[in-house]
Amino acid sequence: MRENEMLEKEDIFSKVLRAGRRTYFFDVRATKADDYYITITESKKFTEEDGSFHFKKHKIYLYKEDFAAFREILDEMVDFVLDQKGEEVISERHQKDFKRENYAENTEEVKSAESFTNIDFDDI
Repeated sequence: MRENEMLEKEDIFSKVLRAGRRTYFFDVRATKADDYYITITESKKFTEEDGSFHFKKHKIYLYKEDFAAFREILDEMVDFVLDQKGEEVISERHQKDFKRENYAENTEEVKSAESFTNIDFDDI
């Protein structure tokens, strides 16, 4: 098989999610038997003190026979985290440029807004 044919076969479908210094690559690939599987790659950028940088990559291979169970567990884990901790990104409080006084002011605003009223949409 020529190199061009190999490249065409590998790039069946791809999506990219950029998330700060992390990038996630979702790729559909083909096996030698021409069946499909998914690879999920996390790429993290690390910057050195001299300004140079490098990437660390981690890859997961996900095959069709595992899709249903993987999706079920992933959905369950996502629901659990959001139910327990909400969508606020707590780690932002630990960033180098985090300003505690700004966070305290914003959380007080949220607390006072939450305690302002307790209206249920069924009441309207």
